[in-house]
Amino acid sequence: MKYDVISADCHVDLIWLPPDLFTANAAAAFKDRMPYVTEGPRGKEWVTKNGASFGLMNGMGSAGRPYVPGVIHRSDRMASTGLYADGQKGIRRLTDPDLRLKEQDRDGVQAEILYGILGATSRINDDAASGEMLRIYNDWLAEFCSAHPERFAGLACIPNHDIDAAVGEIERVARRGAVRGLEIARKHDMTALWDPWWNPVWDAIAASGLPVHFHTIGGPGRDFSKLTGKTLLAARAASISSFQMHMADVLMSVIFAGVLERHPNLKMVIGEAGTGWIPYILDRMDAEWEDQFKGLDLKMKPSGYWYRQCYATYQSDPVGVKLLDELGVDNIMWGSDFPHPDGIWPDSQEYIQKELGHLPEEARKKIVCDNAAKLYRFVN
Repeated sequence: MKYDVISADCHVDLIWLPPDLFTANAAAAFKDRMPYVTEGPRGKEWVTKNGASFGLMNGMGSAGRPYVPGVIHRSDRMASTGLYADGQKGIRRLTDPDLRLKEQDRDGVQAEILYGILGATSRINDDAASGEMLRIYNDWLAEFCSAHPERFAGLACIPNHDIDAAVGEIERVARRGAVRGLEIARKHDMTALWDPWWNPVWDAIAASGLPVHFHTIGGPGRDFSKLTGKTLLAARAASISSFQMHMADVLMSVIFAGVLERHPNLKMVIGEAGTGWIPYILDRMDAEWEDQFKGLDLKMKPSGYWYRQCYATYQSDPVGVKLLDELGVDNIMWGSDFPHPDGIWPDSQEYIQKELGHLPEEARKKIVCDNAAKLYRFVN
């Protein structure tokens, strides 16, 4: 297949999955603890019996919000294609493999990397059940991607609460095949990534040969329930605008912990992170290492590990494009963020031309296609 544009950041959201996926496939001990669809005050909702809520069935974004016309411009644009209206009718355009191809054809995208059920491990409030939920999702994802392996590269979701569960799932999905990367499911209270607790996971990832991914989920949740008017608006604006900045901790923790030094062939991707902030962080890491942290087990400057082993994805980042010489054109991958409302589907070609059209053809092609094609083994 001929590839011109590959989106390195797209999504499969729990709320668009088959309604009985988890209850039908869970082991007997977990059936009553799995997410399922029920009729709620806002319509059909994904919930668990212990009170967890995942949002509206076929709703908007990873949190399954209701679509409200005129509130978010990008959501209005997506709604104009009939996406949400079809979802209300039970037409799952996002999780039917043949229908999903049509959505990417509409956007001029020949292949996509599929991040998984973001935030689900935080919402389920049941660590053991979350491991079963991810196992079921990973099996579904493998089948989904196998329908069109030339178009879909799925990332298996790996538990974050238990080392044995994480290592076991890494080894299981690697043996099965059909996925092309691993995504550590994130939550704010999980063990810090610089902690040696993770070392067996890093070893298992390196042995698998699959790239590891961390996707932004923003900062720790804050209670805005008592805020109103412009105060609420300001609080939400600050939260959303700083969403991607929290990925700096992932990058710094993994590098300073020596993970990439010990595993020089391990590749790491930070998803939907934006890129404009990264040169500053690389400079700060190098400066602090030179000044006071040369006792760490690093054989080169921290920034060297970024250039050798790391990638970041973005959907729209004019500032980052200005800093490509600092970022490294081999370390950046464009993605549409489909089908999330802060993404740019179905107008990706317009954004690519506007932000990257002035670049030399080789550089532009690396960012929108070739880097992802190489990492995820899409062959022209």
